[in-house]
Amino acid sequence: MIYPHGDIEPIGTDLYMVRGSIKLNPFMRLSRNMGIVREGSELTLINPIRLRVNIEKKLEALGDIKNIVRLGAFHGVDDGYYVETFGAQFWSQPNGVTYKKPLIDIEIGMGGLTPVKDSQFFEFNKAVEPECALLLERDGGVLFTCDSIQNYDDYSFNSWLAKLVLPWAGFPKATIVGPIWLKLMTPKNDSLEEEFKRLLKLRFDKLLSAHGTFLAGDAHSAVKNAIKNAFMAK
Repeated sequence: MIYPHGDIEPIGTDLYMVRGSIKLNPFMRLSRNMGIVREGSELTLINPIRLRVNIEKKLEALGDIKNIVRLGAFHGVDDGYYVETFGAQFWSQPNGVTYKKPLIDIEIGMGGLTPVKDSQFFEFNKAVEPECALLLERDGGVLFTCDSIQNYDDYSFNSWLAKLVLPWAGFPKATIVGPIWLKLMTPKNDSLEEEFKRLLKLRFDKLLSAHGTFLAGDAHSAVKNAIKNAFMAK
């Protein structure tokens, strides 16, 4: 299924994004972002989303779709399309239960392998289900996340009902630790605070999460503040 989305936008050195959406029910549509990293003639798609034919042709013009990267267990509805259509390699952590296909080609975390040079994966080792981030050591550091860290400058690509609900559901126009994700992913009688503190050891200046908007600068400080706010009262 192809949901409403925008055009391919440049966000850095051989870096692009597409702002799109996903429909949860007839009234609720949430924003969704895909990151695109070009290395030579090859493309790596992070948190993939299906595109309209004309935009997909623009994507193919950028390079050959080589890698598909799933960063979060709750995402994956469009991964199979790119694997089947373009023969792309599928990167994911194992043991996710929401989307069990496609079959994993390369397990994230195995042997320190990454889909592009000058990058590294960060894994939330204690989370109930698999979740990770990808740090690209380019342009001051670009951090790609899924649901764990999100950023909202506006509510574009959300439905009218979602725009009303988001501020009241813990999704203000700010950089945040995803509140629903945190509740679902925290083990009983435990905390993920130390996992997030470990994340802060990474060096990055930009952030592209799977939801919301691209943060073009000072992302490390914004994420640090988001973590402080998430765990302040816990």
